[in-house]
Amino acid sequence: MTIEEARPLAGRRVLVTGGSKGIGAAIVRAVHRDGAAVAIHFNSDEHGARGLAAELGERAHLVRADLACPGTAAGLWASAQEALGGVDTLINNAGAWIASPAADPHAWGRGWEANLQLNLISAADLCRCALEEFPNLGGGTIVNITSRSAHRGDDAEHLAYGAAKGGLLSLTKGIARGFGNKGILAYAVAPGWVDTGLASGEIDAGTLADLPLREVTPPEDVAELVAFLVSGRSRHLTGATLDITGADYVR
Repeated sequence: MTIEEARPLAGRRVLVTGGSKGIGAAIVRAVHRDGAAVAIHFNSDEHGARGLAAELGERAHLVRADLACPGTAAGLWASAQEALGGVDTLINNAGAWIASPAADPHAWGRGWEANLQLNLISAADLCRCALEEFPNLGGGTIVNITSRSAHRGDDAEHLAYGAAKGGLLSLTKGIARGFGNKGILAYAVAPGWVDTGLASGEIDAGTLADLPLREVTPPEDVAELVAFLVSGRSRHLTGATLDITGADYVR
């Protein structure tokens, strides 16, 4: 195996949002292993972010921003550019499963606002930054982490989450169609149950018994898929949504 084959992302500069734990941390490890320089975005989990950066050492940089606050994406993009000397790959992973119960109009409104801001608008704002910058680089890659909820909807308490993820899915397709002629590739990855803190308390023996593989998807499986997409080894997958649910949800 050549050095290029062992490190297919050498020279790439990747921003991973929500990179301090769970799926994000697994993605950071995978793309860094494959040779990329990585800006690890975090907000509240400073301990986890610093531990991950220390683990990886060279080519790992920390950037902090609260993407739940409107208008913060542009500052995060600028910080990542400064840390990496530019960004040519964006992984929008940051998100949260925020309730929006219909029985309470105030909680409903707050839930919709919070879900749309964190799970859609912040990612869209970062995509806008990428769409402005990537043509100057001759192209770039965007991977948006959506959810099976984008296809099937979510449960009664999380309607806004499913809607936000559905919007992110549509955004990804539009970017692939509208900006492919500028060398910009865009992919959506739609996990089901993943063994992270986001699903903590929701996965029990009954849930596992209903899963075809009888196990929850490890975050490393999602990360390996993302690393493959970023590598450019299948450029004509641009615009595709790749489900990773262990056949729990099959379209």
